[in-house]
Amino acid sequence: MTDDRLARFEQRRTELRQMTDEQLKARFWELCEQVMAPVVELARTHTSPSIERSVLLRMGVDSLSSHGVVERIYQAGLLGRGAGHVVLEVAERDGTDVRGAAAAILTSEDILRGLTVGGGAR
Repeated sequence: MTDDRLARFEQRRTELRQMTDEQLKARFWELCEQVMAPVVELARTHTSPSIERSVLLRMGVDSLSSHGVVERIYQAGLLGRGAGHVVLEVAERDGTDVRGAAAAILTSEDILRGLTVGGGAR
């Protein structure tokens, strides 16, 4: 290690030694948030139909239905919210389960009307 690097290490070590366990835990989570912030932002802003179909499959929607549901959600301009989120919102609003909501999205032209890109109903 270079002298500069050793000096920085010793400074950080001294600062960390003075912290309580609670302060160390808080610092740990602060650093985790800093490291993960770009990953979370990327996941929030970048999705694809294949990712959204995969989410629906894991929620119990069959493969054939997931294709149609994602396409309907995409056409409604809601894919950025996440297909799973949209399906859950429809299920909650209509008092049905995930599969029922997926089936309703496939069969009803108007079921997504009233949902907004930012969330909730208009």
